[in-house]
Amino acid sequence: MTAPRRVVTGHTSGGVSVVLSDGPVPVSRDLPADGVSFHEIWNTEGAPARILATEPTEPTERTLAVPPPPRGTRIRINEFRPGHLDARGLQSPVHRTASIDYGIVLSGEITLILDDSEVTLRAGDVVVQRGTDHAWANRGDVTARVAFVLVDAEFDPSLAASLPGGLGALMRGGPAD
Repeated sequence: MTAPRRVVTGHTSGGVSVVLSDGPVPVSRDLPADGVSFHEIWNTEGAPARILATEPTEPTERTLAVPPPPRGTRIRINEFRPGHLDARGLQSPVHRTASIDYGIVLSGEITLILDDSEVTLRAGDVVVQRGTDHAWANRGDVTARVAFVLVDAEFDPSLAASLPGGLGALMRGGPAD
């Protein structure tokens, strides 16, 4: 598990643009039994996101959760290692979040599993995940690296009423919760 490099910019007290930090992401979490690593790049709380000269605290050291905070965003890079499929052929649990997730495959290939179909995504492909039940599986022989940008969202009431189990089954916690 190699943490990606993160460059964060900001401002001096005089408003000059500067690099505040340049190095490996400060928060990574590895789930060896699942063959998945999470590298937390950044997150915001509220909208519009507030821009300060510097951040008072490291935003990725907040609670590690899959969905973004209310009216917030989250960006992370996940690594899915091969050879970690369960009996159903899945590498992650089936889950749904109240978010719009942009998944950009950086390297390798990953299969998105939905209720009625599967789609294999390769380097350069982008998926727009819109609050659907889904799971992931690396069925290849190299690590799949995917950048995810998650944006808080809310379900239209008519759609929420049609979901099996309603919104009670939404994933609200972290990757191991």
